[in-house]
Formats: sequence, C-alpha cells, structure tokens
Amino acid sequence: MNEHEEWDTAMTGVDPSRLDDQQLMKELETIHRTRHDTLLYGSGDALRAHNGRMAELEGEYLRRNPQRLIAAGRTRAGARERGRGENDQLGRG
Repeated sequence: MNEHEEWDTAMTGVDPSRLDDQQLMKELETIHRTRHDTLLYGSGDALRAHNGRMAELEGEYLRRNPQRLIAAGRTRAGARERGRGENDQLGRG
C-alpha cells in the first residue's frame, strides 16, 4: 500500500466491496447513527466526507441486495395512502 492509499483509507475507511455483509451492516449502522451530529456540528469537509462515505456504503448495500424487501409504507403510493387515512380520521376523507 502506498502513502496515498493509506491516506485515502484513513479518510474514507475500507472499500465497501471488501467488507463482508456483517461488517457492511455495522458500518451502515454507525454512519447513520452519526449522521445527525455531523450535519449539525461537523465542518464542511466533515459533512462532505460523511456524504461520500454514506453513498459508498449504501451503494454497496444496494448492489448486494437488489431484491431487498420494500415496505409498502415507504413508497410514494404508501405515503399517499397514509395521508388519506389521516384525513379520514380527521373527517376530511
């Protein structure tokens, strides 16, 4: 590993494609847990690094899990349906 590769790894972590499934999930859990604090209190550079790393990790997860379970409530149609239900409860449906 040359000096540039070492610096790159220190800044962004291990290439997500080299992580096993369990390591990838741990990395995703960590980055999602730290997201709010980075957004609120991190420097511009920290936020850019966080955005880049999150995109790498999420991209790898999606590449490995193209047929992942999609919850109906997490789609546009599901969100519209939830909205209708709320309106029905308020007597606006």
